[in-house]
Amino acid sequence: MKNREKIIKNYIEGYNQFDIEKMVTDLDDNMVFENIQNGETNMSLTGLAAFTQQAEQAKAYFTERTQTIKSFVHSEITTEIEIDYNAILGMDFPNGLKKGQELNLVGRSIFEFNGDKIIQLTDIS
Repeated sequence: MKNREKIIKNYIEGYNQFDIEKMVTDLDDNMVFENIQNGETNMSLTGLAAFTQQAEQAKAYFTERTQTIKSFVHSEITTEIEIDYNAILGMDFPNGLKKGQELNLVGRSIFEFNGDKIIQLTDIS
C-alpha cells in the first residue's frame, strides 16, 4: 500500500506542478479516466494518449492549482483519496466563472491499480 501512496503522491505532485510527464509516469497505456461532477460523468477518456492530450489542454484552465491529499483508503485493487482542491482560473468559462477567480472544492479520486500501474482514475467532485 505504501507503494500505491508513493505513486499517487507522484501523480498529484506532477498535477500541482503542471508537469504532465510526471503525472503520467505510472499510468497504463490503456488507462481509463472519468470525471464525475454532481453525480454526472462529464468526461470519459480511454488511453494514455487521450489523457495526456487533455492534461496538456487543461494547463491553460488555471494559473495555479493545488490538490492536497487529506486521506488514503485502500482496498484490494483501488486506493481512494480525499482531496482539497484550490485553483486560480486562467480563463473565462462558459458556466460564468471568470479568469482570476479562485476555486475551492472538496473531492475524491479513485485510483485502480494493476500491479504498479494505474489502469483507471476517477475524479469525483
